Amino acid sequence: MKKILGIALLAGGVVLLVNGYHAYNSMESKLGRTLRGSPSKPAVVLLSSGTALAVAGAALILFSKSK
Repeated sequence: MKKILGIALLAGGVVLLVNGYHAYNSMESKLGRTLRGSPSKPAVVLLSSGTALAVAGAALILFSKSK
């Protein structure tokens, strides 16, 4: 059961990371980095939450005990 949850978390994390990458490279984010020196807030939120989910999913997959 934990491995299934880990796979779901890992997949969700990868989806968020891909969307965050696209948001980071969007025109809005590029303009924000030029003017303010920081990327757009949605890009940062997507990248950080995607990383957290992917790490949690990988940890569940790797450290769950098989019966």
